[in-house]
Amino acid sequence: MEDDSNHFSKPETPNTMKAEAEVEERDPESNSSLSEPLLKRNRTLSSNPLALVGATVSHIESLDYEYLSGLVFFTGVNFVLTLIAAVLCVCFAPTAAGPGIPEIKAYLNGVDTPDMFGATTLLVKIVGSIGAVSAGLDLGKEGPLVHIGSCIASLLGQGGPDNYRLKWRWLRYFNNDRDRRDIITAGCSSGVCAAFRSPVGGVLFALEEVATWWRSALLWRTFFSTAVVVVVLRTFIEICNSGNCGLFGTGGLIIFDVSDVKVSYQAMDIIPVIIIGIIGGLLGSLYNHLLHKILRIYNLINQKGKLHKLLLALSVSLFTSVCQYCLPFLAQCKACDPSFPEVCPTNDRSGNFKQFNCPDGYYNDLATLLLTTNDDAVRNIFSSNTPSEFQYTSILIFFALYCILGLITFGIAVPSGLFLPIILMGSGYGRLLSMLLGSYTNLDQGLYAVLGAASLMAGSMRMTVSVCVIFLELTNNLLLLPITMIVLLIAKTVGDSFNPSIYEIILELKGLPFLDANPEPWMRNLTVGELANAKSPAVTLSGVEKVSRIVDVLKNTTHNAFPIVDQDVPVPGTVITGATELHGLILRAHLVQALKKKWFLAEKRRTDDWEVQKKFNWVELSERELKIEQVAVAHDEMEMYIDLHPLTNTTPYTVVESMSVAKAMVLFRQVGLRHMLIVPKYQGAGVPAVVGILTRQDLRAYNILTVFPHLATHKVQQKHK
Repeated sequence: MEDDSNHFSKPETPNTMKAEAEVEERDPESNSSLSEPLLKRNRTLSSNPLALVGATVSHIESLDYEYLSGLVFFTGVNFVLTLIAAVLCVCFAPTAAGPGIPEIKAYLNGVDTPDMFGATTLLVKIVGSIGAVSAGLDLGKEGPLVHIGSCIASLLGQGGPDNYRLKWRWLRYFNNDRDRRDIITAGCSSGVCAAFRSPVGGVLFALEEVATWWRSALLWRTFFSTAVVVVVLRTFIEICNSGNCGLFGTGGLIIFDVSDVKVSYQAMDIIPVIIIGIIGGLLGSLYNHLLHKILRIYNLINQKGKLHKLLLALSVSLFTSVCQYCLPFLAQCKACDPSFPEVCPTNDRSGNFKQFNCPDGYYNDLATLLLTTNDDAVRNIFSSNTPSEFQYTSILIFFALYCILGLITFGIAVPSGLFLPIILMGSGYGRLLSMLLGSYTNLDQGLYAVLGAASLMAGSMRMTVSVCVIFLELTNNLLLLPITMIVLLIAKTVGDSFNPSIYEIILELKGLPFLDANPEPWMRNLTVGELANAKSPAVTLSGVEKVSRIVDVLKNTTHNAFPIVDQDVPVPGTVITGATELHGLILRAHLVQALKKKWFLAEKRRTDDWEVQKKFNWVELSERELKIEQVAVAHDEMEMYIDLHPLTNTTPYTVVESMSVAKAMVLFRQVGLRHMLIVPKYQGAGVPAVVGILTRQDLRAYNILTVFPHLATHKVQQKHK
């Protein structure tokens, strides 16, 4: 064939070559000729992507099966990991989904959150967090670690799971709500310390964000817990220095070290710092608003059943994987600069300057941020002395993508945290702002990324002191303290002007009756007596009550406490008789326990202390899980009596019916009450001893406005003043 083609071809001269070039520049189809050969011999094996088919120029590209198989493998692995995490949460421990911090905050506020600290929840939280983080989802391990620390603390305090609980005598010191609350607070601070390797930040996080009641003894206990965590972490880091523990221990106790940057700023640098704070507050409040809307939609989807929960989580996983793998192809390869402080390029599990699809000596800056762990992505975008590492378009794509992923990922049925997604978003716009400022600022681009992350956390979570200390311990640069404080205060102030913090929004969506520190101003215009009149009358019991009456009350009401009122009681020290005595308050659990133990009397009389001590012990009286349906009472026992005096709390908190709701709410929250008795302002014949009982549900603003809608108008008027 080669000889034949040579036989028909004409020898090439400079004129003919020039003519061919002119033909190529013109439209080849308009100048085609039937006598012209189909394929020109000297162009059939050309490496040029233009091939001549007949006389028509066509762009020819091969299908890249190698990258396609990489996408399938990457997406498939992430899909399986997400499936494992979602199945565990949906089928075994639904309370393990999400960060767990709002529920912990509610528990430390006095709300009983069932199945929140059990052994099953702990195991699912650990395994599910590993699966969800490994799947590359836009979530962090920090929130789950806080929940894990609280679960461990709760299980240690009660002696283990319910079915295998230890009965050691010293454990009785933790078998009450107050000490259990304190040990869970210590576990929460330990979780933050383990996540950020920040012992002081962990203590301050518990103080500022989750704990409702704080005292000096709790301060040193939480500090001791975080100190133990740091010692254990340091020990494992030293053991893992050989590299046999994967990425654990990389960087020591400092995760995002920027101490190599010389922080020097002038008065003009305060202006961009203020701008970062304002943007952080605006973006944080906007993020809270949009996430609120999306979580409402997710609630509607999740209510349809377990299958819909799984499909939602898997859909987010597929979208995340496709975006992370495909978007780096939009970025242009950049040449490695010899001045870079790290190896360039690299394809290792961690590190900066990812090569991805680039030739040797080049790196893909967008792949550096997307095709890596979330911790490494933060570490790379925080990297200092690299002003030319990232392109504008790459940072913009990174910021836009993680804004979308941060909104759609939180709320799916996997363990997830909010810290790292917010840090990724904030560092993105912080670095982008520094690139736009260029030579107008003296601060390093990596430091702008740090300030952007801090501002968005303050704008969304509304934390200041703990975030400031956490970032100082994360970055190991104390010179950042003044400008970090300015950024945090501005961002929080701006964010508070629009909506509440993200955790308060989640508490509202979950319906947890969290009591804020400050009551609404309109609560001063409403008394607890008016609030009690809007409720059904309080159900009272006598000190020595009939068994049938107790059984009837327990089966037909859902109240968890009942006032004990005795009639015709003589007043001690006087000759007055026929008085009414408010003896105290008895819990529903103690009534059920008295029925279970058959604490029955054939005649109506009061018992002695020794009889009670012989019948009950502290373990039985601390039990809360027993239900009235589990207790069998014979027909002849219904006519017998129970002396409730020994089981009654004789010093309940009481308020006069004329007290304002605002003052009662402050008392209720600060003392940590479960029930508050309302007593009448006037005493006399025919006046009941108890006007009503207040619980935390009665003191929630939403519930009060439902009963007294006219107060909502007063609320709006106060806002406009």
